[in-house]
Amino acid sequence: MLEVERIQASYGAAPALWDVSLRVARGELVCVVGPNGAGKSTLINVIAGLHRARGGRLAFEGQDITQLPSHRFCSTGIAIVPEGRRLFTTMSVQDNLELGSYLPQARSQRAASLERVLALFPALEQKLQQPAGALSGGQQQMVAIGRALMSRPQLLLLDEPSLGLAPAVVLDMFQAIREINAGGTSVLLVEQNVAMAMELARRAYVVEEGRIVAEGLAKELMDRPEIRRAYLGVETH
Repeated sequence: MLEVERIQASYGAAPALWDVSLRVARGELVCVVGPNGAGKSTLINVIAGLHRARGGRLAFEGQDITQLPSHRFCSTGIAIVPEGRRLFTTMSVQDNLELGSYLPQARSQRAASLERVLALFPALEQKLQQPAGALSGGQQQMVAIGRALMSRPQLLLLDEPSLGLAPAVVLDMFQAIREINAGGTSVLLVEQNVAMAMELARRAYVVEEGRIVAEGLAKELMDRPEIRRAYLGVETH
């Protein structure tokens, strides 16, 4: 479904990604983990069309999208839940959700999509007419994910969905991500909570200093002593 081949990206003269390659198959849930500043958010923003690659190739469903204008990425079937949620806080929850369904193919199914989002996040049903900024952090993250789902994406990109959330809320959020994937949506998850991300994903990539330093089945990566030591603080004897 998604093929990222030797992607390079930078901020001005400062390189951020070096020859990064990854893939996401149809129906997969794949995670990208690594320390702060490793290039995870840059990578997901390149895939979403929010940051232009300086080199390499992006392909989605067999179509080369490397040079596609940013505003057309969503129409290919890719949606992103950005770090920090980026909601319109003075607008209602319902208006924020419906902003995700303005493409023609999504607009025609808006009612069904909203029903799906509320089934996934029932806490939002009584909040639809409230300003998004009045919600808790966890509920705002539900709105951000719901807004992306309203576009009926084939691939959902999630950038640090657990950031700033209470542990109990994080558990609910990861369960929702599991259900989204089980419903047929492919997911690429960027996450600092390595243990939970690895438990959720089938395959994983580890990024350090703009490069992929390890990849494979998530469970097998978590069994590697150096991964456990570096990202979980667990000493393996």
